[in-house]
Amino acid sequence: MKLAPRDALRFFAKPDPAKAAILLHGPDAMRIALKRKTLIDALTGPNADEEMRLTRLDGALLRKEPAALGNAAKAVGFFPGLRVVHVESATDTTTKAVKFALEDWQPGDAVMVITAGQLNARSSLRKLIEGGRNSVAIGIYNDPPSREEIEAQLAAKGLSNIPPDALRDIQTLARELDPGDFAQTLEKLSLYKLSDATPVTPQDLLDCTPASYEAGLDELVRHMAEGHPNEIGPHMARLASQGTNPTTLTITATRHFRQLHAAAASAQGIDQALSRMRPPVFGPRRDQMARQARNWGLQRLESALTMLMETDLGLRSSKPLPAMAFAERAFIRIAMMHPR
Repeated sequence: MKLAPRDALRFFAKPDPAKAAILLHGPDAMRIALKRKTLIDALTGPNADEEMRLTRLDGALLRKEPAALGNAAKAVGFFPGLRVVHVESATDTTTKAVKFALEDWQPGDAVMVITAGQLNARSSLRKLIEGGRNSVAIGIYNDPPSREEIEAQLAAKGLSNIPPDALRDIQTLARELDPGDFAQTLEKLSLYKLSDATPVTPQDLLDCTPASYEAGLDELVRHMAEGHPNEIGPHMARLASQGTNPTTLTITATRHFRQLHAAAASAQGIDQALSRMRPPVFGPRRDQMARQARNWGLQRLESALTMLMETDLGLRSSKPLPAMAFAERAFIRIAMMHPR
């Protein structure tokens, strides 16, 4: 039997333990691994490994020993509870072993969870599982998770008090982060909000999200964009003591001001433009950038970008100059361009 994505979501939440075999296949190994863990935990509970109710077999082994899968499925465990045999890295060369095990499978035997890479419609392993009455095939693809999937992940982490603005930012993250990083972010968020009944805020999410660049750089650019020239020198001194070079600072500042310019120039409006940027801009930083773009306006942003490009060219030229002081002067001048 082949499950559609919506049916698959419900199946992962409450899998049928009477199924003999479940095949997960797709191009992304990380997505497969996360779904496999969710599935096995739902079937056996989180302690199956310690209670020796989880057996792992490599697909290459079954090519040489086809009977090993059936033997593992029928083995009797020391602890009570459902057992699972996980076949890793399965291919069409595993089909023979899976076919024998399915034909010999009886209620009470271990459920076979089989993970494979991308299998096309002609795959013998996929045809075997999809054509069986007691087996399930689920394709795991690189599509962004649906709102229903995200809400299921949040519920699994015990995160329920999530207002619309925080949920919107979580959905943005789910589209942009790889599945492993997104799962880690939700794990951090669940620990961050442990014993805290207050709603999840965009700032909570920002605190738990992998940083895209150093906080010191972010703070320096914020002072430039918000017109705080007196803060530029001390921040640059700290960054210089950490080994940050002025070219890196200039590139970071240019990227930020280009984002502001793109937002200010968008016909769809600043907020809409920021929400569609890649990498994503969300939470308090999105509100901050929207305010900056409105305050600066297109003409001032173009002047600031011109100055940043001239600074970058000067830093890359062969002319000897005090690079950090040269960049600092330009950054202070840009901060002073901010409308009062």
